[in-house]
Amino acid sequence: MERGPGQIGVRRSGTRGPTGRLVHAVGMVVGLVAGGLAATHSGRCQSMVDTIAQVQAKMVKIYGAGGLRGLEPFQSGFLISPDGHVLTVFSHVLDTDEIAVVLADGRRFVAQLVGADPRLEAAVLKIDGSGLPAFELDEAVDVPAGTRVLAFSNLFGVATGNEPVSVQHGVISVQTRLEARRGVFETTYRGPVYVLDAVTNNPGAAGGAVVTYGGQLVGMLGKELRNARNNTWLNYALPGRALAPSVKALLAGQPTAQAAPEEPAKPPRSLTLDDLGLLLVPNVVPRTPPYVDHVRPGSPAALAGLEPDDLIVLLNDRLIQTCTQLLEELEFVDYEDPVSLTVLRGHQLLEFTLQKRR
Repeated sequence: MERGPGQIGVRRSGTRGPTGRLVHAVGMVVGLVAGGLAATHSGRCQSMVDTIAQVQAKMVKIYGAGGLRGLEPFQSGFLISPDGHVLTVFSHVLDTDEIAVVLADGRRFVAQLVGADPRLEAAVLKIDGSGLPAFELDEAVDVPAGTRVLAFSNLFGVATGNEPVSVQHGVISVQTRLEARRGVFETTYRGPVYVLDAVTNNPGAAGGAVVTYGGQLVGMLGKELRNARNNTWLNYALPGRALAPSVKALLAGQPTAQAAPEEPAKPPRSLTLDDLGLLLVPNVVPRTPPYVDHVRPGSPAALAGLEPDDLIVLLNDRLIQTCTQLLEELEFVDYEDPVSLTVLRGHQLLEFTLQKRR
């Protein structure tokens, strides 16, 4: 007889006499066992189908800024509250007034950026929704190496409306800290990560959800990360337990990388871009991103290692999104004080300390 999924084939034809009765009896037992295996297999398949359906309902597709230097204008995210809070990665895609979020059922919303933690490379968005299916970030689970997982993301921007996002199955290869790879994988994040054997490091995948086969949240897919020495890519996820404290602060209105509630007084003499040897791109629109256009040779910026096309994202741990905002923040920096700049260069976040020479 033909073998089907979960079945064991037994040939019984042509057998005679007592031996035949024995073989027939054995065949009946094997058939019962095979039927049980098939039922178990079917149950597992149904469980997997249920998990995928439940997680798909919590996934979102995010569209925003892109196109410059070939950067994709899309990424992934997932709902973390029934009221429309979305967790995703902090990236260039969010640097726009029109962040579009598309739910699993195809509904489209304009999202607001609640806040971001560039060091954690995480951001929280808010859409006008209620009663939405969502993950409970506090219920994210820690899993050991060898755990089988599913990774959900809109890799390559395949889904645009109510189409489901892509699902990949894989295994947690190892738990490690990204700081162990400092200098090889260039990133400012130095916390714990899950290294995955699934190829999740694709355009648009960042911000996706990693879950167990039972649908429990494990973590969020990280941004594209390339080995600077051999051009290989790291497939990883940030654990939910590492994300939770920062996300709670953002939801409570306490952004981790923005100005303190009480604004400090301006110094008698403020630091300027000219003091640092920096010239930004022309500030032609209200939200012009603070890209470096020119670095004066021999200046503090040049000595620190800044380069044209660097995008400034942090000044002394304050989130910077526009040229105007950078100029305003510099007004609170004393002329003689060192200044810390974090920039996005390609897909890498780099930190520099600049000191005006006296």
